[in-house]
Amino acid sequence: MTSNTEFSQQDIDIENIDTPFSGHVRLNCYQLRHRLYEGGWSASINREVMVRQPAVGVLLFDPEKQQVVMVEQFRPGAMAADDPSPWLLEVVAGLVEPGESAEDVARREAVEESGCQVSKLIPITEYYLSPGASNEKITLFCGLTDASGASKQAGLETEHEDIRVHTFSVEQAFELMQQGKINNATTLIAMQWLQLNLDKLKP
Repeated sequence: MTSNTEFSQQDIDIENIDTPFSGHVRLNCYQLRHRLYEGGWSASINREVMVRQPAVGVLLFDPEKQQVVMVEQFRPGAMAADDPSPWLLEVVAGLVEPGESAEDVARREAVEESGCQVSKLIPITEYYLSPGASNEKITLFCGLTDASGASKQAGLETEHEDIRVHTFSVEQAFELMQQGKINNATTLIAMQWLQLNLDKLKP
């Protein structure tokens, strides 16, 4: 198997970029060619990319109580996919604003979306959410916290957030995952990481 590092940005020829829409997200339409594994160049192709700021997700975990804090909120993407109930269970998350670090966002969003203060951040991973159609990249942390500080409801009115906060035992959280009641990638990745690392997080 060849490494994916054999190609770089220099192996892409961007012929044109249009931006037909810019709002909560931006849509860029690219006309481009790229080098082929067998040699030479592809034909000119058109690809649409949804452009967003980098994002941060935080799995809030209380090692003393062995509890996980999650949030539940309306998600328009799930609505558009005809999900029977587009209110999803998730880890807290938010977008990186200019001048902020990923760690800054993690601590800010934990307070805004759940009421929890983070005592320590443990890096989990970075990944692209949907690289076939979006540039969005997420930095994922486990945030150690005292779950007793969790609010019942949270969110910023200025951002039209209406968030219900849940506190689960780790056993309950893992069962929700097994039942398919946690069905978004960021939360699934975080929960699977917790399964693999739970023993290391015990006080």
